[in-house]
Amino acid sequence: MRLSTHGRIAGVGSVLERIASLGSRPRFEEAALPHLDAAYNLARWLTRSDADASDVVQEACLRALTYFDGYRGDNGKAWLLTIVRNTFYLWIERNRAAVHVAFSPEVESEIDTAAIDLGTAPPDPEAMLLKQGDACLMDELIAEVPHPFREMLVLRELEDMSYREIGDVLGVPLGTVMSRLARARGLLKEAWARRNKGGEKDGV
Repeated sequence: MRLSTHGRIAGVGSVLERIASLGSRPRFEEAALPHLDAAYNLARWLTRSDADASDVVQEACLRALTYFDGYRGDNGKAWLLTIVRNTFYLWIERNRAAVHVAFSPEVESEIDTAAIDLGTAPPDPEAMLLKQGDACLMDELIAEVPHPFREMLVLRELEDMSYREIGDVLGVPLGTVMSRLARARGLLKEAWARRNKGGEKDGV
């Protein structure tokens, strides 16, 4: 499922210029460049800013290049997005420490042990909104979801990554991916319901 993205071309262009300035790195370019769109998309959704996303991706690419000898060549996309995600959390500690609130142990436990019934789950709000062709509203709703759950939606719904790939990016087991994604979709559905309720009141 591919939803709308924000300003990818301009943001990725600045990253490409930065990489080019470092000189030719054929193996690194082969591994990283095909996934710059995904890297910028993740950073843009996490930072909610084109300029900040470019900064995060540029820093991530420099980190990736520095530690490229450790890359084993199995999954370039998961490898790069892992670095982008880690770079984002370092960036937010430096720039917006008050914005990001870490999970408490109680909340973390609740998320990781959430019961999942895939067979009886209600329709995804993503599917509902896509059927209506309302990608802008979907963007707004995802923006209301907290960072740790928003990244789940971005990786799964925008980047079409498998549960296993998401687990690699986040460094968590498969069960945690499934429970957090279920919770993220629940939060998205709640945001969608609030919008609908507000629309009904406005229409009265």
